[in-house]
Amino acid sequence: MKTQLKADLMLVLVTLCWGVSYYMIDLCLVEMGTFNLNAFRFLGAFIIAAIFTFPKLKGVNKETLKYAFFIGFSLVFVYIGATFGVMYTSLSNSGFLCALSVVFTPLLGIIIFKQRPDKKMVIIVLVCLVGIALMSLNEQLKPALGDIFCLMCAFAYAIDLLITEKAVAKEEVNAFQLGVFQLGFTGMFMLILSFIFEDPCLPSSGIVWGSALFLAVFCTGVAFIVQTIAQQYTSATHVGVIFTLEPVFAGIVAFALAGEILLPRAYFGAFLLLASLIIMEIDVKELLNKIKKKK
Repeated sequence: MKTQLKADLMLVLVTLCWGVSYYMIDLCLVEMGTFNLNAFRFLGAFIIAAIFTFPKLKGVNKETLKYAFFIGFSLVFVYIGATFGVMYTSLSNSGFLCALSVVFTPLLGIIIFKQRPDKKMVIIVLVCLVGIALMSLNEQLKPALGDIFCLMCAFAYAIDLLITEKAVAKEEVNAFQLGVFQLGFTGMFMLILSFIFEDPCLPSSGIVWGSALFLAVFCTGVAFIVQTIAQQYTSATHVGVIFTLEPVFAGIVAFALAGEILLPRAYFGAFLLLASLIIMEIDVKELLNKIKKKK
């Protein structure tokens, strides 16, 4: 199995966790404030990661910490957008719109880093955009109230992916340390905001404790460390396309656990997103050459 394919499969598992996270966030917001919840999940993830991997975190250099700081800062906007998005729009809608990072990532890559996506990737991004539009817009083809937060989430996450791609390309940056310390910086920023705007507290019920811990361990700690390491072997645009599966998983969870039902066109949108991922992973030229050889 190719290294890039392994990295992509790891990212699909990350996306599955994030698809589930929208439902978990909705449960937690009953007892916890937005900044409070995000501080809990990021600081919790950082503490757990630091305890179990402390030897690997020794001797972290300034370059790694610098990029962890900037990535952590961008993640603040990602999670403010995602969490407020869940509060003011449907679970399915928030998941779908947050996936627009697949469009913002290559656009920002072109503007900021002068990257030139190949024709195949341009087609895939356009298909993803159509798929997300079919899944997210309402009957009047208008966005819901909370969608502005989801769009902010998508834009900030595109910036996060590009910063991470630049960081892991540097020899002096340790990808694992970067993945762990970005959690600490994000959690610290969120805790400061929580003290300013909220009254920080811990969960009070079992279901919220379980949901918050799941968010901290799997949707935050494991997810961001895996994403950072995987980005050494694939591009930011590639990652963005894989993350379009997030709204598909979010929609399935919203239907199964929250009873949300999608419009028929939304299912076609989900099909387009899955198709775009398959097209991205298939090397068309290599496949055609194999077919010719068999003939």
